[in-house]
Amino acid sequence: MLIDGFGRKHDYLRVSVTERCNFRCQYCMPEKPFSWVPKENLLSYEDMFKFIKVAIDEGVKKVRITGGEPLLREDLDKFINMIYSYKNDIDLALTTNGFLLPNIAKDLKEAGLKRINISLDTLNRDRAKQIAQKDVLETVLKGIEEAKKVGLKIKINCVPLKGINDIDMIDVIEYGKKEGFSVRFIEFMENNHARKSASGLTSDEMLEVIGKKYKNLVKVPRDTSSPAQYYRLEDGYEFGIIEPHKDDFCKSCNRLRLTAEGYLIPCLYFEDAMSIKDAVQNNRIDEAVKILRKVLQNKPEKNRWSSSDNEVSTRAFYETGG
Repeated sequence: MLIDGFGRKHDYLRVSVTERCNFRCQYCMPEKPFSWVPKENLLSYEDMFKFIKVAIDEGVKKVRITGGEPLLREDLDKFINMIYSYKNDIDLALTTNGFLLPNIAKDLKEAGLKRINISLDTLNRDRAKQIAQKDVLETVLKGIEEAKKVGLKIKINCVPLKGINDIDMIDVIEYGKKEGFSVRFIEFMENNHARKSASGLTSDEMLEVIGKKYKNLVKVPRDTSSPAQYYRLEDGYEFGIIEPHKDDFCKSCNRLRLTAEGYLIPCLYFEDAMSIKDAVQNNRIDEAVKILRKVLQNKPEKNRWSSSDNEVSTRAFYETGG
């Protein structure tokens, strides 16, 4: 069992397979050149898998593949199948912007992928283009349609930004209701790689907008295994809000992150990390386990987004996933 210094059990590993992305979203990496880390700097799938096996043996029950945009890395379905073949009851999921899904969703499902989270910040073509700096909406919707067709369980992620897509939250909920998808709105996490002018809505501001359309929202008792607080509409549909700016967000954190270059990250906010790259590449698995336990012990109690000083993270989310 993986326990940190504050007694929190960690059973969720997020694995970034690439920092590359084919979007340049306002809230993530709008000004980053279209470049990539040399392939030789990345952990191979085989070396990542060595660590994932250890993590599963130590109690991890959920593995999520992230990026960057994970579908940019070749043979991702084969990597997913490595994990599935090792433990087929693992909660195996992926987060993607959906742009490449039309041609790969079937392969991912057949490889063993069970669930997929897809970014959909708006259903308006022009605003989607403004956020991603690329005309993406039609292809993303086709990707979602294909993922649904092959039987993947789908969640929709949306980051509302003031003055851009904050007016689209109701449309996204209605889309989720119509298609049978869970929708989660995510508070913008201030970071110095985002557009300087980017400003998000707090969870209270989101609820104010949503409450104008849907009356009598009911707060659902919190599932501590989920980062989202859910709310129920009168018709029974539930949507979630991920709110890292609230003090209680970190109390039940169960997540660790492994980057494509082999850094094990205890907290999304902080830059602190330790590398397992040399250990796994040279099959010193016991050393990798020691690093894992040290990272857990060094994990901070909470992030600083809830600070009254409006703290900004230096973390590059495209290296870690969200």
